[in-house]
Order: sequence, then C-alpha cells, then structure tokens
Amino acid sequence: MTTAQHLETIDRLLTRDFPEARGRTGVGTSGPGYHLAELGPSRWYGDEDAADRAECEEQVSAEYGALTHRLEERWGPPAMFSLDSLRLREGGEEAAQPWSEIAATTDHLHLWRAGDRWVAVYAGAWGADHSPQLMVAVTVIDPP
Repeated sequence: MTTAQHLETIDRLLTRDFPEARGRTGVGTSGPGYHLAELGPSRWYGDEDAADRAECEEQVSAEYGALTHRLEERWGPPAMFSLDSLRLREGGEEAAQPWSEIAATTDHLHLWRAGDRWVAVYAGAWGADHSPQLMVAVTVIDPP
C-alpha cells in the first residue's frame, strides 16, 4: 500500500462510528471506542532467510517513516509514547482496550490528537516468527 492509501484508511477511521462489541472489520479490529487497522500484510517468516527478514523490516520502517512524516505535516509533531509501563504493571491491573492489545505487539508508538480522537501509528509484531506490520489505532480512549 502507498502512503496515500494509508492516509485514506486513517481518514475513514476518523469518521467511522465505533461498534458496541469487539469484532473484525475489513481492515482490522474495532470495538467500543476504538479501531485498529492493519496498514500492510503481516508475513510469517518461517524458514525464510535473514536477508528476506531484513528486507521486510526495512520496508515497514520506510512506510512508517513516510506515514508519520505526512501525519506530522497534518497535525504537528507527535508524542512519542512508550508502552513499557503497561507490560510492567503489577497486581494484574490491565489497561483498557485498545491500549493493552497495542502494548502486546509493540514497545512504542507515535501519537497525535485529531479532534476528539487519538491516532496512534506503530509497527506491531505478533511474535518472533512474524514480521512487523504497520498499524494504526484510532480511539477516543485516552492513553494510559
């Protein structure tokens, strides 16, 4: 996908109503107060070599940089938000969705305020055998 297509997805999510229950959508997952969208396909590494893995990671990094640059032009500098504290919480306290799901897949994200919604861009990975995937979260739920 191109940066323009990523921006179109974000713009659609900014105007889309939130569902009452969590479920899959055409671009990811939505739930009460949030949308999570996959902006590119996730790849399973399996038996692929290190060069293929590095190429995939470079592509995601380039798309991430291009998208955050365009969003910075639109909304100004992002907040760089670390999610380490969510994983380190004691006593079983869990953060609200979508933040707990995001924290399970990334260490940090770029965060903007767009009207009454938050827009978070990050590279999420679902385990060591999967490539990072460019993701966006649009939510009315404040970050923890």
